[in-house]
Amino acid sequence: MSENEISPAESTAGRAQDGKQVLPILPLRDTIVFPGTIQALSIGRASSLRLLEESLPQSKLLGLALQKEKAADSPGLDSLHDHGVIARVVRMMRQGDNSVVILVHGESRMKILHAVQEEPYLKAEVETLASTAIAKDDEMSEAAARNVRESAQRLLEHRPDVPDEVKAVFASVEDAGALTDFLAAHLSIETAGKQRLLETTDVKARLAALQSHLDNQLHIAELQSKLRENVQSGFSEAQKRAYLREQLRAIQKELGEEGGNEEQVEDIRQRLDKAALPEKARAQADRELKRLEIIPPQSPDHSVIVSYLETMAELPWSVVSEESVDLHKAREILDRDHFGLAKVKKRLVEYLAVRKLNPAGRGPILCFLGPPGVGKTSLGQSIAESLGRKFARISLGGVRDESEIRGHRRTYIGSMPGRLIQELRRLGTRNPVIMLDEIDKLGADFRGDPASALLEVLDPRQNHEFTDRYLDVPFDLSQVIFIATCNTLDTIPPPLRDRMEVVELPGYTESEKLNIARSYLVKRQLAEHGISAEKCRWEDAAIERVIEDYTREAGVRNLERQIASVTRHVAARIAGDEIGEAAITPAVVREALGPAYFVRESRLQTSAPGVVTGLAYTTAGGDVLHIEAIRFPGKGGVTLTGQLGDVMKESVRAAYSLVRSRAKQLGIEPKDFDRHEVHVHVPAGAVPKDGPSAGIAMFTALASLFSSRPVSKDVAMTGEVTLRGLVLPIGGLKEKSIAALRAGIKKILIPKLNEKDLPDLPEEVRQRLKIVPVETVDEVLREALEPPVAKRLKRAPSKRRRSS
Repeated sequence: MSENEISPAESTAGRAQDGKQVLPILPLRDTIVFPGTIQALSIGRASSLRLLEESLPQSKLLGLALQKEKAADSPGLDSLHDHGVIARVVRMMRQGDNSVVILVHGESRMKILHAVQEEPYLKAEVETLASTAIAKDDEMSEAAARNVRESAQRLLEHRPDVPDEVKAVFASVEDAGALTDFLAAHLSIETAGKQRLLETTDVKARLAALQSHLDNQLHIAELQSKLRENVQSGFSEAQKRAYLREQLRAIQKELGEEGGNEEQVEDIRQRLDKAALPEKARAQADRELKRLEIIPPQSPDHSVIVSYLETMAELPWSVVSEESVDLHKAREILDRDHFGLAKVKKRLVEYLAVRKLNPAGRGPILCFLGPPGVGKTSLGQSIAESLGRKFARISLGGVRDESEIRGHRRTYIGSMPGRLIQELRRLGTRNPVIMLDEIDKLGADFRGDPASALLEVLDPRQNHEFTDRYLDVPFDLSQVIFIATCNTLDTIPPPLRDRMEVVELPGYTESEKLNIARSYLVKRQLAEHGISAEKCRWEDAAIERVIEDYTREAGVRNLERQIASVTRHVAARIAGDEIGEAAITPAVVREALGPAYFVRESRLQTSAPGVVTGLAYTTAGGDVLHIEAIRFPGKGGVTLTGQLGDVMKESVRAAYSLVRSRAKQLGIEPKDFDRHEVHVHVPAGAVPKDGPSAGIAMFTALASLFSSRPVSKDVAMTGEVTLRGLVLPIGGLKEKSIAALRAGIKKILIPKLNEKDLPDLPEEVRQRLKIVPVETVDEVLREALEPPVAKRLKRAPSKRRRSS
């Protein structure tokens, strides 16, 4: 029913008197206005608009007639029903689309007699029709009117959506004729039926017809009510939620907040069901789903909740990759991808063997320690391939924000999970191999300490309930194989280092680099540059020239880069039809790369007092250091240059004190220390240097300087010294020995306590170097010093005489 009706008193007050009159006729497509009711009509036809513009200033009365054909745009008199209603225009409202809405009040029935005007709009002579009143003594008609009223009242009881104002108007209608018109206007009756009621002037006939309509609609309403009760009694919880969501959708539509996100919510719910979340995670997801259902899409929280639920649905809560450990295949993969590294490969095969015997065991967290370019990352990829697991690499270099590990809290738009959860979501499995690259380069600032956050991740007894701040629920990381890489252990906090098993990957020797280049690097670069091996042949001498003159590294990354440069040089000539094929020789290397980039520190050309060759370990491998010491008249004291660190400075002071304490034993005049100042320098001056292994080199340099006994140019040494003259062990023996061999050294002195490391040295180093373990500084001097300079000068003339 409509809310725009008026009281019967108002409806009858403006009716025209019986008789004939000429009125403009307004055609209606599918709307019928009854006497005593108010109806809003939308007018858009040009002829109808002109009718209103010209007739309303003279009279508010119109004739309203229903079209016989709804689709007709310019109906004539023959296209209209001859019975209609005389209506008074109460109000007119203009719309933005050049249309007009008028509010009309039905005055009385009418019959169109004949047309008076056809253009530009229809005018006709009409006759007012009065309804036949019911006699006061007509009990049957009175009973029929009461039945109609009672039936209408019962129908209203089954229609809770009817406003109270309409019910009040209905209760106030007393006249039987007005009652029939009121009900005919507001009941759900087809248009043809309403037209018949409008044409019927006999109130008794209208009462009978309305009673039939009321009985029919009342029967349907009672059935609907009964069905509704039956259905609601059998409602499941899911059906109840669906019903309530439908109601909520209707409310949001009325408020203009309809978002159409029901399908999105249902899709997320199905994906969560499929993901098989744990109990805690599913409870959290359900809470967010309920919030999503009531939050309109325009709200900023909507996108935050959707992102969170999509992350929850896409995480591999129960998805694991099938693992198969074939040790023979693992060895083949390691040998295929890596040259040498026998000790490392042996440890990895042992690691895989343990996983084969105990798949559910919590193995150690491996940390590959070594200089850049030695194959740490590719070893992790080989492990993943051997196990049949997916592989991901997370670079931690320069990470300073703890949220990169633990995730960002969902307190702002744009928050996201930590890197670990993101990689697991991308891989789609709960048991991948994840490499934490450059773990030694983690930073820390006001945003937290990522290294501390990794303590939980890398602890097998805690990471089964790792809680990312974004998820805010535990996620099981116990089945993930974590492998870390680093270049040094010094910058890794001790608690984090304690959770990892360090596997050292030393640098490659020149012969190993030659084999790696020949077997892997050259082939890969030829393939990447589109050159066949037949058209471009690399000579071993050319590769050796690249290794010696154009690279200075423990790994092979820069070596491959220089090989690529030479290959590009040859490729350009082949593509330009300058040559058909090429043999890459040392001359071609020099032509492509230019002058040598590096002049390596080599062994000393001559032996001299105060000059010693030491050995150092860097992140790029081993290197040799030429330690120089001179003395000159002064008041005593030591000057140190060469950007020495605190540890090396203390080594010089300890060595100086040790030399002074053994002055008589070394044949040194004690007063010389007070009459001379000493200057110790370690080239190159622009490179910072520090470490505990230069003690015996500093002692030997000072002892050689004050005793005037040169140090053999073929000897290099490494080891820390105590004030008692003992030689302490050092680290990085392999790298240092490789550097000595590369520099042309023939003999190296090492601490006796480092004899245990000799089996780890490359076979080439053990064969070509004379390695002498020493326990005290006396042994060092015995192996390193030559006879005094004065004795050699006395023997020199006799040699010349004999030669002459």
